[in-house]
Amino acid sequence: MSLVNHLAAFRKEAGLTQAQLAEAAGVSRKTINTIENRIFVPSTVLALKVAQVLNVSVHDLFELEENQ
Repeated sequence: MSLVNHLAAFRKEAGLTQAQLAEAAGVSRKTINTIENRIFVPSTVLALKVAQVLNVSVHDLFELEENQ
């Protein structure tokens, strides 16, 4: 299984920069960047914070995809 990440799309739809989302979630812009670029998988707490800022569910942002 692999993790599908929709964070960048939801962030852009909300009209936020990485820096704005990071500030609202209490992390650095680099953290948001590394999550969006699939370098870093956020903790449950951080995923919940980011989802709350974007007013979406964690499942909207991240989902598991079966490898074919």
